[in-house]
Amino acid sequence: MRVGMLSRIDELAHVAKLEMGSVAWMRFSDSVCGPGKTDWLTKARELKAEATSSGIRISAIGALYANPLDADQSDTAIATFRHAIVVASEMGIRTVAGFPGAVIHTSRNERGGNPIYEPFENFIPNLVAFWEPIGRFAADHGCRIAFEHCPQGVYHLPLMGYNMLAQPAMWDRFFDAVRGDNFGLEFDPSHLICQFIDPVETIHRYGSRIFHFHAKDAFINHPLLRRYGICHPGVAEHRFPGLGQSNWAEIVHALIRTGYDSDLNIEGWHDPVYRDHPTDENSPMKGQKMEVTGLRIARNLLAPLVAGTE
Repeated sequence: MRVGMLSRIDELAHVAKLEMGSVAWMRFSDSVCGPGKTDWLTKARELKAEATSSGIRISAIGALYANPLDADQSDTAIATFRHAIVVASEMGIRTVAGFPGAVIHTSRNERGGNPIYEPFENFIPNLVAFWEPIGRFAADHGCRIAFEHCPQGVYHLPLMGYNMLAQPAMWDRFFDAVRGDNFGLEFDPSHLICQFIDPVETIHRYGSRIFHFHAKDAFINHPLLRRYGICHPGVAEHRFPGLGQSNWAEIVHALIRTGYDSDLNIEGWHDPVYRDHPTDENSPMKGQKMEVTGLRIARNLLAPLVAGTE
């Protein structure tokens, strides 16, 4: 298990400079190996060689973080995931990740009135029908599919979001229904903390289904929660590891016990302070970008916990 970060694949030099041992390849569609790139194979081999020479392992390809079940996006999503699987197979990358998507359907009650959003569990068959063929294609190429469970809703909650697998109850429904053992999770404890779910217990329960890991923390502001409730800005915040409320020693301990076989890739650009944006006009560090500081805080916390696990 290595500590790494989410990054574009053309920024491997930056990843190496930060002393990261792994990378999750983000924005795949826009990369030199993305769909429609005729010379992708040559570029893939060059990138693999660069990563190897820099001591960086490419843990996963983040193929597409959109809504594949939206009819306007489905064809693009299928093509993107299939191409990402081919690229991953060529480069020896085991995991292709992304959002599973959602069927968003409204109806009206018998008296009319405002639309009612139908619950996602009604559309599990649609989710299974979309993903099973992609899963078989992935299995044929020695790959597995990891779904990120970010709710994509307001206040970091599964409200008005477009991810059917934002909640563990839906993971159960999907895994019970789908055929293929190469479907799993791109686990992120921050999304559980924001729903008041214990990430350590969840790792113990779903360990065999955790294929990739976004290392991101979260913080619940309890005084603000008691005053305004969960649906209020600032009550739940995403943070870099070490700046939230996760017990990272227990998280890593649980991952090791459950046999997790990939890396911890830090995701921090949601942090309200240490993220990739210039500090505000009144800051004494005006004009400096703080994400590098956050990445180093997280790396220094996590590195001792995974020493010797590679």
